[in-house]
Amino acid sequence: MAALDILIYPDPRLRRVATPVVAFDAEIKRIVNDMATTMYEAPGIGLASIQVGIRHSIIVIDVSQELQDLKVLINPEILESEGEQTVEEGCLSFPGYFARVNRAEWIRFRAHNEHGECYEAEADGLYAVCIQHEIDHLSGKLFTDYLSRLKRQRVSRQFEKAARNRQRELARQAG
Repeated sequence: MAALDILIYPDPRLRRVATPVVAFDAEIKRIVNDMATTMYEAPGIGLASIQVGIRHSIIVIDVSQELQDLKVLINPEILESEGEQTVEEGCLSFPGYFARVNRAEWIRFRAHNEHGECYEAEADGLYAVCIQHEIDHLSGKLFTDYLSRLKRQRVSRQFEKAARNRQRELARQAG
């Protein structure tokens, strides 16, 4: 299992839309394992394939206290949602940034596991928030899209400046 590089905003690949998984083969199982390793090492509680530059529709999540309850959602879709909760969210693609976002309190969803078995389940609280956040990634949507225009612009400028600084440092080191 190898850790993958997590894309950091403003990387344009974060806006890509995932494609459905059609073959549940050894490659998909390898991707799931590598994504789980990456998520745990980050550390994070959820990771979408788009965040590591993979176009397949795959999410890994673990919101357990012990971080020993990995959930795999392939080709996930929300079937129903109810209620509303406002939670402070973070994102591995926006390191160190947190913002309050409104999400559904409860969802019912359908997905496949890494073996291709389809299942339906319900989620609430943090698990529901995490699923919604990661499904947004698969659609090219970021949690900052829920912020006011002013906050979104401020965050964009902050991360764009950090990206320019990283590029300058890499050029200096290669120099």
